[in-house]
Amino acid sequence: KVRNEFYKDTQGVLLVYDVGSKESFDSLDSWLAEMKQELGPHGNMENVVFVVCANKVDACRLRVVDESEGRLWAESRGFLYWETSAQSGEGIQEMFQTFYSAIVDLCDNGGKRPPGSAGISFTREQADAIRRIRGSKDSWDMLGLKPGASRDEVNKAYRKLAVLLHPDKCLAPGSEDAFKAVVNARTALLKNIK
Repeated sequence: KVRNEFYKDTQGVLLVYDVGSKESFDSLDSWLAEMKQELGPHGNMENVVFVVCANKVDACRLRVVDESEGRLWAESRGFLYWETSAQSGEGIQEMFQTFYSAIVDLCDNGGKRPPGSAGISFTREQADAIRRIRGSKDSWDMLGLKPGASRDEVNKAYRKLAVLLHPDKCLAPGSEDAFKAVVNARTALLKNIK
């Protein structure tokens, strides 16, 4: 309960998760919810610098949350993202320097995030599509279709996702892999549709 006293007047937050623990990563949402609840209806998290640290990157073989998934989660919320290792020190100094500079910029701007500091270079729709594609159970699900859809429906769904996620147009982390998955899903489905 001691941490609840620190939410008020917060200027910066470090959210750290273990890249070897999906449960640790999934808990990030509950930490944000707790902070929002403690700040109350008049609290403003928009003017807080958030840094998400994907920690323990030195243990690559045990990694279950890849960089693009963590980066997508952070950047879709306007948060800074760093790959770190507390054990080896990788990324720690750079992360704290960036965190400190962002807080100084916040203070210099009257306690508000300077315009353009969020750095989001993709839309919520793109982020949601990437997450959905990652969690898809099959090619139908990947394209957002029910089994048995027509050739035209497959092509229409493909075109919509291709435009949304094309690597030349989408800078969201994981968009290139999602785009390739969509291409492969379309190809696989069209082979079986007469």
